[in-house]
Amino acid sequence: MGKSLQIGDQILTGEELIPLLEKYQLLPQLAREIVVDRALEDFDCTAQEREQAYRKFCQQQQIETESARQEWLKRRKLTPGTLDALVERSVKIDKFKEKTWGHQLESYFLQRKAQFDKVIYSLLRTKDAGVAQELYCRLLEEEASFEELARDYSQGPEAKTGGKVGPVELSNPHPTLAKMLAVSEPGQLWPPTRLSEWFVLVRLEESIPAQLDEAMRSQLLNEKFNQWVQEQGQNMEISEVWGEDRPPQQK
Repeated sequence: MGKSLQIGDQILTGEELIPLLEKYQLLPQLAREIVVDRALEDFDCTAQEREQAYRKFCQQQQIETESARQEWLKRRKLTPGTLDALVERSVKIDKFKEKTWGHQLESYFLQRKAQFDKVIYSLLRTKDAGVAQELYCRLLEEEASFEELARDYSQGPEAKTGGKVGPVELSNPHPTLAKMLAVSEPGQLWPPTRLSEWFVLVRLEESIPAQLDEAMRSQLLNEKFNQWVQEQGQNMEISEVWGEDRPPQQK
């Protein structure tokens, strides 16, 4: 007799689980995890790597004591063995990422660098063209600071920060603003520019070029890995297979 799964007062057989996985659209996720497991078959995990990964995991989850660990497992319906397997799997995934895409990261980073560069800028927006022009002149004449004028006149949420925005990646602002900021020098103030119903004043405060550091490497490796998992999952065929003791019903 096969195993069953009890959830609350409901007992589900293996045969009943498949329709539920389909109903809740979990089959594609299951397929993706199976694809990953197949890719990890050639990778191992040493005891030292497992211990380091386990300590890192506990730090991330703020698990500081044995009782906290037991409570964490209880909330997630996991056993200590399952947790060990998850930690070991994470080590193997990191090794797979590095072996598969690590040698591509420098060129991939250079292709994407413009999207990762960050800026800090000052922004003031108003729906009145005349007000925008007047404020622009006051800034040029240094009659008031950008912060003061933004707090008094800006009609966007940036008014609360004195117009200061960032640091944010250049892909975040409106495309027109992003193009202006990308070619600006720090301190450069642009004349009133119309964006939809707004007239905006923008000044670049600081440009922060992206670097291929450990955090960026991790981000890019995760991006490559997630793209690969998505593609593999889409290409995997999922179909129902009948056992010998239960042939499909004839229509």
